[in-house]
This record gives sequence, C-alpha cells and structure tokens, in this order.
Amino acid sequence: MKKIKAAVIGSTGYAGQDLTRLLMQHPFVDLTHLSSKSYESKEYASVYANFKGFSDIVCSDGNIENIADKVDVIFVALPHGLASSMITKEVLAKTKVIDLGADFRLKDLGIYKNWYQSEHDNKECLDVAVYGLCELHREEIKTAHLVANPGCYTTCSILSLAPLLAEGLIEEDSIIIDAKSGVSGAGRTLGLGVHFNECNESMKAYKIASHRHTPEIEQELGLVCNKEITLSFTPHLIPVNRGILATCYAKLIKKLSYNNVLSVYEKYYANEHFIRLTKEGISPETRWVKGSNFVDIGFTIDERTGRIVVVGAIDNLVKGAAGQAVQNMNIMFNFPETSGINQIPMFPI
Repeated sequence: MKKIKAAVIGSTGYAGQDLTRLLMQHPFVDLTHLSSKSYESKEYASVYANFKGFSDIVCSDGNIENIADKVDVIFVALPHGLASSMITKEVLAKTKVIDLGADFRLKDLGIYKNWYQSEHDNKECLDVAVYGLCELHREEIKTAHLVANPGCYTTCSILSLAPLLAEGLIEEDSIIIDAKSGVSGAGRTLGLGVHFNECNESMKAYKIASHRHTPEIEQELGLVCNKEITLSFTPHLIPVNRGILATCYAKLIKKLSYNNVLSVYEKYYANEHFIRLTKEGISPETRWVKGSNFVDIGFTIDERTGRIVVVGAIDNLVKGAAGQAVQNMNIMFNFPETSGINQIPMFPI
C-alpha cells in the first residue's frame, strides 16, 4: 500500500508527541514535517530524547499554507482559538486536516464562544468539518477533508452512554458524569496546579458546572437520541500521568436485567475493535488501557435506586487524542482502521 506524507503542527505538546510517536511507527505514513513554536529550528530528538535514533527532523515554523503543498494530511495539535484562523478552504483544497483542538467540534458558534470565551470566524470550514468520533461517524469521516478530533473526557463519556440513549433506555435529564483525568490532560504548559507538590497525593474537582467538554458531550449524545440533552459533568484531577475514568449515572426508564443491557452494548459495539466490554462484576481500570487506543466499558444496574452506573476507561493521550486522530486518518485514507494503533496496553506504567 502506498505511503502518504504527514505533518504535525504543535508536535511538542503531550498530544503532539504521542501523535508523532504513533505516526513514526505507522506502516503507511512518511512523517516529513514537525512544527513547534517553542522549539523552532531544534531537532525533535533534542526535545524528546525518546526519539533519539528514530528521528532527525528539525522543528519548523508551522506555516500551514506552505506545508499543505507538501503533504497529504496535516494534524493540528494546538490550543483552542488557533486552528480556526489557520485552516482555510484553500488549505483544505490541497490536503486533509485533522484538528486535535476544539475549534471545529461544536456546530453552534454561539455555544463555542460562550464556553470557550473565544472568537471563531471560520463558519465556512466549520460547516464542512466532521466530528471525528470514529465509532459514531465512520461513514462521514471517510469522505471528510476536515475532521474535528474529539476531546478526551468527551470520547470516554459519549461512548460509555451512547447505546443506552440510542435505545431509549435511560431518562435523558438524569445523566450525571463524574470523570477523573491524569495530569497529562492539562497539557505541557507550566502551571502551579500541575506542579508535583501541588497535585501529588491529592485529588480535586475543577471547573464544576463549567468544563468546556460539557457542550460537546451534550451535542453528540443529543444526536444519538435525536433529543436535546442537558447533563451534569464534573471533572477531577488525579495524581497519575495518563488515563481517564468516567463514571456515568442515569435513571433507567424501566426495570432491566444485566443481560438485557449487555445485549444492547453488544448490538452497537460487538464489531468495534477498540471497544472492549468488561465482564459482569468487573469494572474498567485505567491501568489496563494505558498506552493504547482501547476503550474499556462496564456497567452495573443498581436495582435499589433504579439507576445504571456505566464506567469507561481510556488513555487520554491515545484514544483521547493522538490514537483517535490516527484512527481518523486510517478511515479517511482507507487504511485498515487498526494500522499503527493496535498496540497492547502497557503495564505497569
């Protein structure tokens, strides 16, 4: 199979680094351009010594218009607010783009501006962007030129709950998502809250009732059941490097057995390679998905309260960012979907 040429803009953040790692090992990709504003003109292996002997690429300035002439796909791994001004119809006419940021995830610009407190004047590209949650939008992704890679909390939460909403098994207004993330989810930029002494041996909830992934989860779950969704989402920071665990609560519409619900999850996910359903009584753990593109999902029915508790686990940097971006690329270029991302989870890590 013929190789494609790829570039990563924002390659020295945590997600960008993991993306670079995966692309360098991909059998159908020639990674030719890495950009970094912070490390321009420096060898990539001097920034991340784990690439020593694997890469002699020197970080460039990330001029997307120039790069678009030279590659088949560009990955943009930048903070929100930047991609919307960089990605244009002219760029998309030359190459395909996968944006790991938030700029093209929300279809309503008013919602984007409200939650991100940022301007977004690129409705032209927003209208053609496809939300890149592979298991839900595979057919649209196949023909897309611009894919909005989902957020990490979002990926775990949506996939954990989607079958229940698709089959009308839960009350839409009863959903509560309690999620925990490793420190790498905060990115590589320095901040007091992620210093070792500040977060080690401690846990905290943050951005309560205001986290920016909330409208993204509501948008996609609303599409699943064709209803407007309003839910409660509370993220927590925990002192681990990688991983997201989302514990999702919802009221069942009627009494159901474990096997009733299992048959629903199997209906939607039995043929999804990267979704693994745990056995009854076994709850997903982040340690069993770290370093991989897998999503582990398990559930328990609380007969006393009439609720279902669904637990999902992912690696926030892989299925929650870089791995899912590669999965999107595989779909867009008609590669086997598991290409370059079928690693067994690492343990211990």
